[in-house]
Amino acid sequence: MLTAKTIIDHNRNTTTTCSSLKSPTCRRDQPCRDSRYDDRSRVSWTWAGLVVAAASVLCFANSIDGQFVFDDSEAIVNNGDLKADVPWWNTFKNDFWGTRLTHNTSHKSYRPLTVLSFRMNALLSGGLHPWSFHVTNVLLHAVVSVLTLPVFAILLGSDQWTRATAFVCALLFAVHPVHTESVAGVVGRADLLCALFFFLAFLVYARACQTSGCCRPSTFSLPFVLVSLLLCGASMLCKEQGVTVIGLCSAYDIIIICRVDFIELLKPHSLISSDYGKWSPPQSPEHHKLSEVSLLTCSFGFLQDWVKPLVLRHVILLTAAVVMISARWHLMGSSPPTFQEVDNPASFANTFYERTINYNYLYSLNAWLLLAPVWLCFDWSMGCVPLIKSVSDMRILAVLLFWLFLCGLILAALFQSPTKERSIAHHPFSTSIEFFFRVGFVIAERVLYIPSAGFCLLVALGIKRLCLSFGQYTRVIHLCLGYLVFTSTLRCFQRSAQWHSEEILFKAGAQVCPLNAKVHYNIAKNAADAGFRELAISEYQEAIRLNPGYDQAMNNLANILKDQGELQVAERLLEHAISIRSDFAAAWMNLGIVQASLKKYHKAETSYLTAIQHRRRYPDCYYNLGNLYLDVRRFEDAYRAWRNATRLKPTHTSMICILGELDKAETVALEALQILPDEPSLHFNLANALGKTGRYSESERHFVEAIRLNPSTPSYYTNLGVLYHRWKKYTQAEIAYSQALKLNPSMKSARDNLELLRRTIAKQYMAT
Repeated sequence: MLTAKTIIDHNRNTTTTCSSLKSPTCRRDQPCRDSRYDDRSRVSWTWAGLVVAAASVLCFANSIDGQFVFDDSEAIVNNGDLKADVPWWNTFKNDFWGTRLTHNTSHKSYRPLTVLSFRMNALLSGGLHPWSFHVTNVLLHAVVSVLTLPVFAILLGSDQWTRATAFVCALLFAVHPVHTESVAGVVGRADLLCALFFFLAFLVYARACQTSGCCRPSTFSLPFVLVSLLLCGASMLCKEQGVTVIGLCSAYDIIIICRVDFIELLKPHSLISSDYGKWSPPQSPEHHKLSEVSLLTCSFGFLQDWVKPLVLRHVILLTAAVVMISARWHLMGSSPPTFQEVDNPASFANTFYERTINYNYLYSLNAWLLLAPVWLCFDWSMGCVPLIKSVSDMRILAVLLFWLFLCGLILAALFQSPTKERSIAHHPFSTSIEFFFRVGFVIAERVLYIPSAGFCLLVALGIKRLCLSFGQYTRVIHLCLGYLVFTSTLRCFQRSAQWHSEEILFKAGAQVCPLNAKVHYNIAKNAADAGFRELAISEYQEAIRLNPGYDQAMNNLANILKDQGELQVAERLLEHAISIRSDFAAAWMNLGIVQASLKKYHKAETSYLTAIQHRRRYPDCYYNLGNLYLDVRRFEDAYRAWRNATRLKPTHTSMICILGELDKAETVALEALQILPDEPSLHFNLANALGKTGRYSESERHFVEAIRLNPSTPSYYTNLGVLYHRWKKYTQAEIAYSQALKLNPSMKSARDNLELLRRTIAKQYMAT
């Protein structure tokens, strides 16, 4: 029985000895050394971490005073799960946007830990203050960037270049402009937290498999593996891609820790030659056979020391992955999310060829964003990337170049690079490519947050190779690296400034994706909210031109045209919208409002009832239905409809005066004031109703209370002036009108009423 074996280092002509065949084997292509070898680099880990943290904060510091923009409104401002009176455990029942996971409109994005972090922000800052959320994002990016230092060091191994290369990797990761959306956009918190737990899970798993020297581990720490899987679960609860860390751990374990060389395994007697070096058998055929059998037996007995733990670790990893994915599928209601064609046109392509070529073109665009992050846009859907439908489309060249580069990279990693560099060559896009499920986006820069780490590692390795191959130009290479970091920092600073407000963000998006109908829709919506109706109409029309089936744009445009009195045009737009999407409840309600304005009462009633049929809990629609019944003098129906509105939404502040049924209107109003005694609009509407029936003193009391609760609303003073005008208290009326004009000098009703009041006072003076 062989008890020792001499291993020849062919590169350095030195030898080292393993004490037993039952101890782990050494690599044949590298000298045996401790994995904790302290490299001779002059880079200090402390200073490296400080520089990386400072760079990551500097790049995105100007996003701290930004607003809530784009998806932040739905995920934070309008998300009921962030309210203090809502139980925190509701976040584990709902999706990222606050919708129940089993609901058919849910996007199935299950990220409860991210939502809980939002709640914590709101709690600590005393409300939904954007600066608090932005500061947290910037600090999280700094922590993740620093955390990449040990991650890269583990992947690179231990030599004199490790610290310097890991520092370059982490610095490039910290200042990569593609991270702007993840950091400057508050909803990017999901990617930041996912990456944090992702890298922690990998580091803990690497610690579980830690071995000394160049030997494969014959044992591992089960508690560390379990902690790693818990961190993986936490990463997955921040964003779905977190589960992919299991794949990274597996690749690291097989290729780096256990050094399974798949190329060598294809060769005859690969286990013998790769593990033991050259072996000269005895000349005798009998001795040859006996020794070969003994050696094979020893070899397989020896392999069991590290193969069995490797297999056990992978059984644990596979079991955990199956459990996590199955649990995730169950929480989704065992059904995938439903997306529209405009969200991801490539996934709805007619033929297999079109889907394949367009998916691959999107991969090449992702690669280009990592390589040259010049074209950055908050949304890439709705025509931003037109589909490739013909083999004559020149964009196919981008697909060919992408795969030529990727295949060349893989071949170089397999046949030329050291084994430690092989495992990382395939990972840059592994978490951004969706192979099995349809996703609701074309390109999402946030999704590239973790994969960009692999890209930065490849760039740093390329810089290392250049320094080794062209040592005389090291200074020039370092200058080029400094220029790259500097320009990336400027680009981050510029891009994060574009995330300050929706107006700036949407205009920047239109420059990058002028064919994106959603970009024009968002510009129009923002302009309408700011009161720029002409710009809103123009942009809505452009959105509809680019996407003739854009029903939401038709609905919003119709609302603006309705307010401008173009009722027929608005009616046609809304009818077109519901022909595209028959269950569009908001469009049905708005169609009812337009039809009621056109005196088409029967059609309006049908439209309202259809809207309620598609959305059972629709207080606004019940309110408008009550107004319709009021117009046709169906007072009992109006009263019931309005009561349905307040029953569904107690805070519904709209008030109606049911002519001839004031006692009921007053009763309902007083019930509402018991729920919301400090709601100024309730006092205001009740005051109007009371004033029309001559109950001036009571009306005055509610007007004064409304003004006390909200003294900056000019319409309150105007209506109080009207009350005093009717009450013949002309001095008080003049004071009320003047106050309204002081708050809003362009308020036409207040100016006209004041002129009328002064003419009345002048006539009385002349008469006396």
